[in-house]
Amino acid sequence: MRQTLTISLPEKLKNEVDVLVKEDGINRSDLIRESLKDYIYFRKLRKLRDKMIIKAQKNGIFTNQDVYDRVS
Repeated sequence: MRQTLTISLPEKLKNEVDVLVKEDGINRSDLIRESLKDYIYFRKLRKLRDKMIIKAQKNGIFTNQDVYDRVS
């Protein structure tokens, strides 16, 4: 089931959206929908990463090199 949301955007942002929809050949709703999906995905990823950093540090893993050394 779909629901309609009404949002307000500053004129500059609205103009940038309009340029993107023209370049990508999509409509505003599709662009906003995909942008929200991306935002939600990356927000979840950041939260998971934050949790994993705490666990990693408890196990002495602080850098990418530490990770590499453990898996090599």
